Amino acid sequence: MILPVLTVYLLCCTAQFGGVDCFQIHPARTRIKITSPQQRTLPSYKRNNNQRQPLVLAQTDVDDEVEIHSVDATKNNREDEYYGSTNGIINGNKVDSKQTTDSDNNTEESSSSSFLKTIFLGIEPTPDILAIATIYFVEGALGLARLAQTFLLKDELKLGPAELSATLGLLSLPWTIKPLYGFLSDGFPIGGYRRRPYLVLAGFVGFMSYMVLALGLGTGAGASSTDDAEMSMTFTITIISLLLSSASIALSDVVADGIVVQKTREAAQRGDDPAIAGGLQSLCWGSAAIGALISAYFSGSLLETMSPRDVFRIASVLPLAVSAMSFLIQEEPVGRQKANNESMQNQNEDQTQIETAPVKEQILALWSALRQPNIYKPVLFLFLWKATPTSDGAMLYFMTNDIGFGPNFLGRARLVTAVSSLLGVWLYNQYLKRVPIKDVLLWTSIASVPLGLTQLLLISHYNRELGIPDGLFVLGDDVVLSILGEMAFLPTLVLAARLCPHGVEAVLFATLMSIYNGASTVGTEVGAALTKFLSVTETDFSNLALLTIICNISSLLPLVFIGWLDGIGDESEEEMEGRALGEPKDKVS
Repeated sequence: MILPVLTVYLLCCTAQFGGVDCFQIHPARTRIKITSPQQRTLPSYKRNNNQRQPLVLAQTDVDDEVEIHSVDATKNNREDEYYGSTNGIINGNKVDSKQTTDSDNNTEESSSSSFLKTIFLGIEPTPDILAIATIYFVEGALGLARLAQTFLLKDELKLGPAELSATLGLLSLPWTIKPLYGFLSDGFPIGGYRRRPYLVLAGFVGFMSYMVLALGLGTGAGASSTDDAEMSMTFTITIISLLLSSASIALSDVVADGIVVQKTREAAQRGDDPAIAGGLQSLCWGSAAIGALISAYFSGSLLETMSPRDVFRIASVLPLAVSAMSFLIQEEPVGRQKANNESMQNQNEDQTQIETAPVKEQILALWSALRQPNIYKPVLFLFLWKATPTSDGAMLYFMTNDIGFGPNFLGRARLVTAVSSLLGVWLYNQYLKRVPIKDVLLWTSIASVPLGLTQLLLISHYNRELGIPDGLFVLGDDVVLSILGEMAFLPTLVLAARLCPHGVEAVLFATLMSIYNGASTVGTEVGAALTKFLSVTETDFSNLALLTIICNISSLLPLVFIGWLDGIGDESEEEMEGRALGEPKDKVS
């Protein structure tokens, strides 16, 4: 388990996915204006293995100015040498470095603070940052219940492959209405707060829905009964509980995204390092990835020793962490925010009007943006590209009922898939950021067809004749397809971000991601219909090969409309970033 976690952390630090350099050092002289008691801690540096780490100087009076000179980090000074404070001047008096700390305990505390800041990718680990990281971690860690949910529907409610696929598609519907959650939290504060109450609500709903499943109220307790009404009630309670659990995760995700956007905007207004925004995004993504890796590691092994309802009982604790951590988030009541907005300078008035715009105006602005051909054509292509059918539900039954894989192996497969996706992120950033987005989508779609058809070897058991064990073949197939899938997915995120015009960036991006999720739901439902049409059941897999061929070949159909990406899709991610910074195209490439 340590290796996956370490892998996520290293990738978050080194990959340019978030656009942050965790070890960036800013040289030169720095003059710091101390304007409040909260800013009395001044930066100094201690030599430690050729790295400079912040130390705490003695407190100074308000409105004092301190001049700090940077020192070359490569000098071979002794371990206890301090930088900055020996050249500091406070009110005309030279300050000795040995007078800046009361004891060696301050040094240890500062080293711990520097270590935590490195762990958090250069972001100061304030209470609200810890809360945000926890929310994203819980979002990833709730994958612990995903495999239990599958086996609950498959084994206890006795759903077939087509019914299981259709139900899983239905359970993803809360993720298709994410803008609605944003409109609610922005336009309808609870008790004067826009963020904290909705996080508490999301955590409580998630806890209650998982507990309903854990207590057997909707986990198939009456599955052996011959009463159709009782079976129908059991199924209804189960679906409602699973839908509410999915909605609680989606709601907390939207609210957390809003907090991140707000903090990024505040950092820009303060003139902070632009890398902080990238570091915050990387922190959120890394926290969710670590949670997903840990849940993938344990999800299968837990089902080997306990029932799905016991796993739901364990998972129910995680949403409570969201509710508890929400109280650490710093948020002013809406009334106080309005008073502060009235006292802002004139150059911030336009931004204030955008932030406090009524929901109706946001919807009108969103509709105006979506009517533009340079936006709706790429959106339609992404929808068609993602809405192609899948045979995942039928393949799950084949691997469990025909080959005989248990939950433990499926959990390991999920872990391998998660790690492979991280590798796909790294490969994309290393080799494909300079490639036009349209070309990346074209060639990854073409390459996915022959790779996806390798499942025919497993279905026909021909892999055994080649001397490849079933488990090794499945894991290898998952690695390749996960890497390719991530390399194809990242350009769609970049494309969606670039489609958003100024003023409606947040709501339009959330809408595009909802459309993307909705397309995935459509693909799942179409796959379920094909499974039903071809009569693939939990015991009859004679047409599974045909289903696999249809699903893979159909992924090429959206390429007929790839011309809708002309213009914006002809640029690479690196060129888009350079254009956003005002650099000429030839300089970027």
